[in-house]
Amino acid sequence: MSRVLVFGGTGTIGRATVQALVAAGHEVVCFGRRAPDGVEFRAGDVTMPAQAFEDERFDAVISCLASRTGAPDDAWAIDYRAHRAILEAAQAAGVGHMVLLSAICVQKPLLAFQHAKLAFEQALVSSGLRYSIVRPTAYFKSLSGQLDRVRRGKPFLLFGDGRSTACKPISDDDLAAYLVGCLHDERRWDRILPIGGPGPAITPREQGERLFALLGAKPRFRSVPVRLLDVIVGVLRATGLREKAELARIGRYYATESMLVLDPVTGRYDADATPATGSQTLFDFYAQLVTRGASVERGEHAVF
Repeated sequence: MSRVLVFGGTGTIGRATVQALVAAGHEVVCFGRRAPDGVEFRAGDVTMPAQAFEDERFDAVISCLASRTGAPDDAWAIDYRAHRAILEAAQAAGVGHMVLLSAICVQKPLLAFQHAKLAFEQALVSSGLRYSIVRPTAYFKSLSGQLDRVRRGKPFLLFGDGRSTACKPISDDDLAAYLVGCLHDERRWDRILPIGGPGPAITPREQGERLFALLGAKPRFRSVPVRLLDVIVGVLRATGLREKAELARIGRYYATESMLVLDPVTGRYDADATPATGSQTLFDFYAQLVTRGASVERGEHAVF
């Protein structure tokens, strides 16, 4: 059992991680603006995390904290500076291990939030503190936004033919279990850890085909040209809407890049080289949503 301080414990992955920590017998304290259920809580501003460590002893820190929008100011404030402050406070308090939830897309950084995340990853690696940097692939939540469209009889939207990108989606619970496992699995210490869910890589077209099959409907697709996103980005930049232009660039990135391990030699994404964990599949998740007649509130996790 360890005493673990959690940042970002009220987000989707954060809540699952807190539950996994409790189930594993760890003593959990969360720091932030809102209190998760069932664990100790310290109220405070994550950009000033030193107060979380005052008169406290922690064996490890797990951060599931992330900028809400990915816009440049938000990204550098949270993904880099807030995390840098957490790291410095943890070192001063004698914490032995930091587990960081990052993202697999930082391996090809083209966006502000990717550069901010990568900058902190590098700071953590060079800090001397034991670390586990976890880079998950796509989340179920981010790949479920078109369910309601398909239910209403509308076509599934694809960029291009829907076969040029792929991912190995991972569930909240499987990712949470992996994060918690970093505390005791020495093979995950002082390493950068890309991770996906079980099964083969899935393309957007395959996602749509499965949704139609579960709903008993004939597959219908509509192709959206990527150049349309380029036009949108250009117009927003020309009109001075910098933050909205960055959000459009984020959409374009996810429309054109696979969430898999990138081979640095070939420059190609490699599904076979992308590790997998857990037992929950995206299609199982789709089936549960269809059976319950449920929808997913994605918020900032939206891809479309």
